[in-house]
Amino acid sequence: MSAQPVEPHAIEHDPDEILTHLPRRYHDRFLAEYREAMVAAAHETWRWKHLAEVLTRWHLRSITYSAPGYEQARADVAAGVPGVPADHVIPGWSQLVAGAGREE
Repeated sequence: MSAQPVEPHAIEHDPDEILTHLPRRYHDRFLAEYREAMVAAAHETWRWKHLAEVLTRWHLRSITYSAPGYEQARADVAAGVPGVPADHVIPGWSQLVAGAGREE
């Protein structure tokens, strides 16, 4: 049998790792949000979860922003270049959208 340590407030994403993958132009914004969440968590323990959420969000952004083709896709959207419709890429997209509207 193996046991895992119990960490009720585990932080899954390392800020240094996020900075390694995040393009330089996003560093200041990430650091500002990270520091704000750290200070808040240091003063009010119930905000610890928010810090974990900030790191998770920036981890996902670092993956997205550093992906090959991201900058070009972003420029295309800004220029109004039409993309590929979701229903051509995601099987059953129309049904998912229709189903989402009924769940309210």
